[in-house]
Amino acid sequence: MPQDAAALRQTLSLAPVIPVIIINDVSQARPLAEALVAGGLPVLEVTLRTAHALQAIEIMAKVPGAVVGSGTVRTPLQMGHSVDAGCQFMVSPGASPRLLEAAEEHRIPLLPGIGTPTEAMTASEHGYSFLKFFPAEALGGVKVLKAYASPLPDIT
Repeated sequence: MPQDAAALRQTLSLAPVIPVIIINDVSQARPLAEALVAGGLPVLEVTLRTAHALQAIEIMAKVPGAVVGSGTVRTPLQMGHSVDAGCQFMVSPGASPRLLEAAEEHRIPLLPGIGTPTEAMTASEHGYSFLKFFPAEALGGVKVLKAYASPLPDIT
């Protein structure tokens, strides 16, 4: 299934910003999620950069009001583990065809990262319209996004 843009838009609209979380101590997962939700930030992206990330996703996903996503998803195996842990969306640093195809096996929205027009076009060919420009600042930020907007107006 291609990207469910409506579901992703709805998830992203729940908070003005989405904290990107790196969990080193799993005992902090629940209190952190509770504090962020109480502070008006219910959408949480837990990166898969530590050994405890999947366990943290599982714990945080049980916090009432929390919408927990899995970040830094780089492989189909990580996608499967993220879904099993209870994530409600996934974010990847890139948009390889293999990853985009694997995402079709899951009903969890994926926000793939792109850095070039070719990557954006590849994602678009796989049914994706919402993309993460990554790493934004290193690639030129708003100036580059404006340059991409003209030839790629259908991609957000």
